[in-house]
Amino acid sequence: MNPMNLPTSAHQPAPDLQAVLTNVTNFEGRFNLDKSGFDPNMPGHSTEHLDRMVLRQPPRTVKHPGAGIGLPYEIRLEMALMLDDHLCALNVARNQYTKHHWMSEGAEAFLSLHELLNEHIEKTNKHIDEIGERVARLGGVPTAHPVTQHELSYIKHEVEGRYTMRDYLRNDLEHELKIQQMIRKQITRAQELGDHGTVQVLEEVLVDREDLGYHLYSTLEDDTLTRGMNHLYDGTNDLRLDRNPNPENSNLQ
Repeated sequence: MNPMNLPTSAHQPAPDLQAVLTNVTNFEGRFNLDKSGFDPNMPGHSTEHLDRMVLRQPPRTVKHPGAGIGLPYEIRLEMALMLDDHLCALNVARNQYTKHHWMSEGAEAFLSLHELLNEHIEKTNKHIDEIGERVARLGGVPTAHPVTQHELSYIKHEVEGRYTMRDYLRNDLEHELKIQQMIRKQITRAQELGDHGTVQVLEEVLVDREDLGYHLYSTLEDDTLTRGMNHLYDGTNDLRLDRNPNPENSNLQ
């Protein structure tokens, strides 16, 4: 039923946005629950500094006696490993946002998107801190080595180089949707295990990440104030559904 007699295409996202949604639908994100302790094949797990430091706890483990939180060891370990995966993913997202913030250019991007991306960076830094704190409270060791973070992250940084602002934002949106999906998975699991503290932390983070995703999706939507000038440049892609051109100016239509 189409009471406003709108074209069905008006309800469809732009093709590149549809591609993002398809990628997220096909995303089979998994947590690295099998990666605990030192792994000689893991970047950042071996260094000459290790011989000069006193090891008190291996990476991606939790304290066995407890950490002041009355949850069993097995639950704290599972929750800490999942949280650490989010921590790694958020660091990847933050680094990609930072590059896009630096590379902002163009009439619609240099100021408005420059500031928008800065807000996303600040919010992501806040979430990194909140999730890292939760890992520590569960008795875990948050992953901090940047190469290790990328190895463990369920999202991967885009390839190096300069691309269009739309490419940048589309990649950021795909990251956000995948992060949301993985956070929801852990919220469901934490509820099953009775880890209400982790549920509270992640629910607050999730609402913020959904807001960030909404910012990006809205920016990438098909409507734009600058499209009306495209005909001055190339005569293509000029949607005229919302204006009534003056016949005397037919050379500009």
